[in-house]
Amino acid sequence: MGYAYSRPFHWDKKSWLTFGGVAGGTMLLYTIDEPAKTYFEDQKEDIPQFIRDYGWYYGSPQNNYMLTGVVYLTGLFTKNEKLRRTGVLLISSASAAGLLQQVSKYTFGRARPRTGEQKNTFIPFSGDADYHSFPSGHTILAFTNAYAIAKQFKSPWVKAGIYTVGLVPGISRLWEGAHWLSDVGLSVAISIFTVEAIDKYLDSKYDEKYNSKQKKTDWSLSFGPGTVGVVVHF
Repeated sequence: MGYAYSRPFHWDKKSWLTFGGVAGGTMLLYTIDEPAKTYFEDQKEDIPQFIRDYGWYYGSPQNNYMLTGVVYLTGLFTKNEKLRRTGVLLISSASAAGLLQQVSKYTFGRARPRTGEQKNTFIPFSGDADYHSFPSGHTILAFTNAYAIAKQFKSPWVKAGIYTVGLVPGISRLWEGAHWLSDVGLSVAISIFTVEAIDKYLDSKYDEKYNSKQKKTDWSLSFGPGTVGVVVHF
């Protein structure tokens, strides 16, 4: 976690340009927060309930750590370094990004859309959950998992599918009026930054990399409709 937080002190010009792009993109989303709020809330009743429920439960901390814990323990008990590394990446990234969003929520105190307040309403250090909109915790936890898991796959189509599933919790929060579009957009960027930073650190700690073909026996994650499992290839 400390490694991820210290990365800005080691950024090069390209990294700062990326940061500037993210800041600019967040401001661009901020300009359309109000119409986006209306649009997404109008879609709410047309969205199947199971999708809305999935968005809530998958982005909840307790469910997040249950999933990541299973991945890590499976890698530990099977002595599979790649799977164990994935578990460490999932848990560390979620913890680092989760702590950052908790501190940010309290510090900025941005009003949630459902309060009826305008997008520029901020009450810093508020203890009221209705003023903890910025950034989105559900988005950060869900997309952090998705981005970390997608690293195990080479296919851009598989990656895109995992990213899409990981974005549903963030979008569901827009349907519910819990967050502004700019909250969700920045949260996705935080997820990517955190996973990349911790993954870079793990490169120096683990010999087994993603998609490695050196081992004859390969353990990997498998996803299907309503299922999550571990597959062994000999």
